[in-house]
Amino acid sequence: MRSVRARAAIGATLVVAVALVGAGLAVLLVLRANLIDQADLQAEVAAREAAGQLATGTPYEDVELDDEEDHPVQVTDEEDRVVLVSQDLRAVTGTGASGVTPVPSASAGATPSPGDDDDDDDSDEDDDSGRPRRGEVSSDDPDFSDGTATVDRTTADYRFAAVEATTPDGVTLTVYAGAPLAAEQEAVNTVRGAMLTGLPVLLVVVAGVTWLVTRRALRPVEGIRREMAAITASEDLARRVPEPGSRDEIAALARTTNETLTVLEASVERQRRFVADASHELRSPIASLRTQLEVAEAHPELLDLPGAVADTVRLQVLAADLLLLARLDAGEKPGSATVELGALVREEVSQRTGDRIPVAVEAPEGGAFEVNGSRGQLSRVVGNLLDNAQRHAEGSVAVSVAADGRGVRVEVRDDGAGVPEEERERIFERFVRLDDARSRDDGGAGLGLAIARDVASRHGGTLTVHRAAEGGAAFRLWLPRPA
Repeated sequence: MRSVRARAAIGATLVVAVALVGAGLAVLLVLRANLIDQADLQAEVAAREAAGQLATGTPYEDVELDDEEDHPVQVTDEEDRVVLVSQDLRAVTGTGASGVTPVPSASAGATPSPGDDDDDDDSDEDDDSGRPRRGEVSSDDPDFSDGTATVDRTTADYRFAAVEATTPDGVTLTVYAGAPLAAEQEAVNTVRGAMLTGLPVLLVVVAGVTWLVTRRALRPVEGIRREMAAITASEDLARRVPEPGSRDEIAALARTTNETLTVLEASVERQRRFVADASHELRSPIASLRTQLEVAEAHPELLDLPGAVADTVRLQVLAADLLLLARLDAGEKPGSATVELGALVREEVSQRTGDRIPVAVEAPEGGAFEVNGSRGQLSRVVGNLLDNAQRHAEGSVAVSVAADGRGVRVEVRDDGAGVPEEERERIFERFVRLDDARSRDDGGAGLGLAIARDVASRHGGTLTVHRAAEGGAAFRLWLPRPA
């Protein structure tokens, strides 16, 4: 039962079994009802034929009963006494009277008994009991019943129809005529036997076909599983699972799996580069600081204290950047505090007293520039953009805040060399510097813009670079307004 193929085969077999059993029962019931209706019709015809003869005054001994073996007849009077039976009828059940020996009585054509003269005037009308008129057969639907009859020592099941008839003398008789149920029973038994014989065979076929079809359908899944197991064992994320040529759900699963592997490979490669680049960036200031400390230990008078402090600060900043990137990669949510970007920009610029180029601020006070997010992270973005502009500007740096559609736009511009169009996406990668000729101290570690874009993305916004009107770079941060 742990196998999908087994569960599918068993489930399909059970469903087909229930459907076939239900359909078989319905067929048997309909077939039996139709055959019983035919037997009812035969019994009614035989009963009305005999009743018609009795209603015309035919004496009991002269009533012609055709096909007495297939349609046994029993006639009773108003007191349920048997007055006429078919030839060779030895026993009967299911009728008004079980006897098969006629009682001595007057024939149907005998003179009425005394006391019937008062009813002669009403012979043309129905009596209060609803019985047929004299010399007529009841037009009502006959009553049907199941019973048995022994004809010439052979006992069988019959369907009996009861029809009333009134003789010309005013005697009301009930004619019971039977129709054999042997054909009905044989047909039902034959169909039931065929169903019972064919049902197991059909269920075996359904189970086998379902097993084979499911096995064939799941064969690509097994190939995907084996390849995934091999990828897990080898840790080679460059491998891909086989994609079947079909356009079904399994092919979609294979494509999605390969897309996931591609993203995972890129993520792992990115993490490897990140670790390698971080190690490389940390090694230089640590080596420099160690060298200075070793020199100071041997020659205290040669200690470069400002240089040691600068290297320590650089290590501190780099460690803080790496920690923030780690939190962002871990999916840290920015929070939902309300931040007014105009006030944040003015506050950030006011704290930058050591910048080599004064920053021009275009952020109207009282403006509705509110967004949701982390004030600390957004302040870090603005600071990184201003640091980048200070590093590349020739003589001017400007920052503006304005409404932009359903959001707020913060733009930082400089009059430097700008960013080549083909490099405008690459500069947001981690540890990427376009000014490789510069020293690491002047050029930074290459994490500021990567952190800025990651924070913008976490806040549901964007960070892009364009050409500024001053000729340098224009970094545009767009963040959505609160819903």
